[in-house]
Amino acid sequence: MDEGVDPTQMCQSLVHKVAQSKQLMAITDPGILVLFENWLDELEDEVAAYLHIHPASGAVELADKLGLSKSGAVFLLAKLRREGKFTGGGQ
Repeated sequence: MDEGVDPTQMCQSLVHKVAQSKQLMAITDPGILVLFENWLDELEDEVAAYLHIHPASGAVELADKLGLSKSGAVFLLAKLRREGKFTGGGQ
């Protein structure tokens, strides 16, 4: 079999991928997703309220004032802008 395909390796890889998939399904709880989405909605509301009062705020100020990471603040600003919920602000 010089086709360059090792059936044993392919089977091992497939079994490994199925096992990983089962592990992920075992820890995925729809209730946790709902809780995360609710938390994110509350956080967006908090950011939007802050930006309503301080429209020139950028990600660094948001992170500092609301206790977010800078990357989290950048993400939330971009999300609010993308959804048309906020158009001002700095970087």
